[in-house]
Amino acid sequence: MRLGRFFRAHGEFCASHPWEVIVGLVTFTACILSLEKGNADAPQQPPVAGDEPLCYSWRYGAMTRCEETERNMIDVILMMVVRGAAILYVYYHLCNLQRMGSRYLLGIAGLFTMFSSFIFSSTVLNFLGCQLADLKDALFLFLLLVDLSKAGILAQLALCGASQSEVTKNIAHGMEVLGPALTLDTLVETLVIGVGTLSGVQRLELLSGFAVLSALVNYIVFMTFYPACLSLILELTHNGGDNRGQRNGRENLIRALVMQEDSKPNPVAQRVKLIMSSGLFVVHVLSRFPTPDKESDAAEQIIAAQTHEHLAALNKTDTVVISELIMHWLSFSLEQIFTYILIITLSLKFILFDRYQLIQSVAHEQAAQAATRRESTHQTQAAPSAPIVAPSPPVTFSLSEAVTVCEEKATQSELSLIGKGWHGRRPRRHTLIEEAEPRPLAECVQVLEADGHGKHLTDAELELIVRERAALCPLYKIESVIGDAERGVRLRRNIVLKNAGLSPGLLKDLPFQNYDYTKVMNTCCENVIGYVPIPVGYAGPLLLDGKRYFVPMATTEGALVASTNRGCKALSVRGVTSFCEDVGMTRAPCVRFPNVLRAAQAKRWMEAEDNFKRIKHAFDSTSRYARLRDLHVAIDGPVLYVRFRASTGDAMGMNMLSKGTERALRELQAAFPDMAVVSLSGNVCSDKKPAAINWIMGRGKRVVCETVIPAASLASILKTNARTLVQCNKLKNWTGSAVAGSIGGNNAHAANMVTAVFIACGQDPAQNVTSSNCSTNMELCGETGEDLYITCSMPSLEVGTLGGGTGLPGQSACLNMLGVRGAHPTQPAENAKQLARIICAIVMAGELSLMSALVTNDLVKSHMRHNRSSVAINPNVQPLASSVKEGEPSRPTTS
Repeated sequence: MRLGRFFRAHGEFCASHPWEVIVGLVTFTACILSLEKGNADAPQQPPVAGDEPLCYSWRYGAMTRCEETERNMIDVILMMVVRGAAILYVYYHLCNLQRMGSRYLLGIAGLFTMFSSFIFSSTVLNFLGCQLADLKDALFLFLLLVDLSKAGILAQLALCGASQSEVTKNIAHGMEVLGPALTLDTLVETLVIGVGTLSGVQRLELLSGFAVLSALVNYIVFMTFYPACLSLILELTHNGGDNRGQRNGRENLIRALVMQEDSKPNPVAQRVKLIMSSGLFVVHVLSRFPTPDKESDAAEQIIAAQTHEHLAALNKTDTVVISELIMHWLSFSLEQIFTYILIITLSLKFILFDRYQLIQSVAHEQAAQAATRRESTHQTQAAPSAPIVAPSPPVTFSLSEAVTVCEEKATQSELSLIGKGWHGRRPRRHTLIEEAEPRPLAECVQVLEADGHGKHLTDAELELIVRERAALCPLYKIESVIGDAERGVRLRRNIVLKNAGLSPGLLKDLPFQNYDYTKVMNTCCENVIGYVPIPVGYAGPLLLDGKRYFVPMATTEGALVASTNRGCKALSVRGVTSFCEDVGMTRAPCVRFPNVLRAAQAKRWMEAEDNFKRIKHAFDSTSRYARLRDLHVAIDGPVLYVRFRASTGDAMGMNMLSKGTERALRELQAAFPDMAVVSLSGNVCSDKKPAAINWIMGRGKRVVCETVIPAASLASILKTNARTLVQCNKLKNWTGSAVAGSIGGNNAHAANMVTAVFIACGQDPAQNVTSSNCSTNMELCGETGEDLYITCSMPSLEVGTLGGGTGLPGQSACLNMLGVRGAHPTQPAENAKQLARIICAIVMAGELSLMSALVTNDLVKSHMRHNRSSVAINPNVQPLASSVKEGEPSRPTTS
């Protein structure tokens, strides 16, 4: 267990710090390459007795290869077998990786092999001092000993992660399971193969040395570079989220790893390996550190070797030209022709034929499974009196079975795309994928109850359960039943379309994939069938209280963002100054008493200071942030409307108010048992509907913004003047709104900007009714009276920076763009107040731009241009003259 925890921590470190691990290993490789090998021009002399390194026999054998050994037929046949086995071994593992169904696995395995080969080659050339001619044998031995199966398992486990944190967790879990066994296997393999370096046969010692280094390099790279590389690749590619089949099998693979970890390996095999390792270690120590009795024999062997080397040196040149070695590699011997033909044949087979054969085999297998299911269904229908099928035995998992499940699902998810790619190359003789018939309802119910999440049920089988056993899997909570939100949304779409008798492709343009539904469930929406993407633009920079903001606006109304952006440009000449007051959120329940006298007594009781403290204590006890400020009680016959007003921190606060109000009513009912609660909301709040009480007393945040725009900026940016704007504001926003009987509508279009920012920043769009209460005022100012002084007053802005839709990914990003996401760390409600200031300032920008467009008759032309309308505007038509002339009031004409 402790060893497993160590490997888990090691894997988690490599996966969470990929750059550090990769850079460290590359630096270590560079150090190996930069090691001094001595004078290359000097003749290679064997060391004196007693001073030879432990790897002397490998290096000396590599540097004293003689022509007789190269011509030895046994050696040629042996190396042909080794190379052929290495090529076939690599081909076998590449086929297995291809069946896993991910486009990343082959690339990751190739990168793992190439980097390992590079480290191994640099180690052989620098540590052993080998010639380049020996490197080809070393590389084939490396390919024969590299373990791609464990690399594939770890890669697929990493690919099952739905997020980067889950990828890191999966890699750590995989290292915990694979690490101890791989370490012991590498130790035994190294010691067993290392016995060959003690044989005294020069060629066997050389090959054994290569094999030992191959095993060690493979282990080091697998334990360091490989998990870091997996984590980095998936992080840079956003976790490769296109393979839904692997995500569907994620729970199976993780469960298999957990069970494999819990099931201890065979203790007998472990003890045999440990005993074997200990014995082989003793053999290596005794062989590599000879006793004094053997020193004379070793000296004689060294002298003989020196003599042999000297005689061989007389018959060949001192240096080996690299070009000659390359030509020697390219010479067409029988051995090389065999190797080249094998490599080319298997490469062509892998690239051109294997994928199609994979499709055909899967199609035949699915057809056979469908036939088996149809036969079992017919048998079940033919014997209606048969007893209910007994529950199947508990499902057991193994690592290979879980990987197979992931492979099958991934292959099925990609078969259609592969088939399209082959459609132009050869005719398809039959349909590649045959839709399997669903199993009987009783069997599907048993699988769902045993599995708990329906992972082993097809979509058709789950739809059957929803249709026939709605209590077991209700349509409204299908995500929580099957444990996969995206799959649940897909199933609900299909079921709704079938129930409504609509075409299956009717919702093809309504996206539902690649969305974090965990932020939606139980928070924002129910019965989800997708999401509607809305364009988001920005207006800015907006200079507000000395700071610049780029304000996100989500809208489908053309020209709105462009117009607001023009207003921001005009406001930023001198900047906007703002004031914000946290009025507090309100909730007004409706309670009834037996008679008016009793209702009046309750009203006076609540208005008493001591009783108010009692109600406040009950209200405040329901939340850490909600704090009751006051009560406003209105009486209408025997009915009381009690308007609770409370601060709610950075949250909009409706839920806080409802919870606190409910608790306060219980306290009030304890004092007046004859009181009956009619409704928790009596419309005096007033929420999501026009109400003078919000316009007068305020609700949420009360904000006022002001600025002065010089006459020159009005002329250059807005193409108008202050006197015209002031006159139009008076007649339109004040007189016109009064004639219409508008409540809180003394503005041009404040609701436009409020709603656009609300949608972008995750606010409640329906609350734009109250939040859009706005009074826009314009006055002449300046020494010459040609500058414009403009203010916007919004007494009931209902906003929050946490809770509700603010937690959705896109909306959170927009709040981050403004620097107001979440709760303020030190001052509660400060982020919400800052968001209210920004909204009021952006409303003023939109008001100013629209009023300028109205007085210059640019409104229609701008909408036609930004809405991309096909209606042509004749440029020769002169604009209508303004009905308000500068310095002259407008007079109606009478007939």
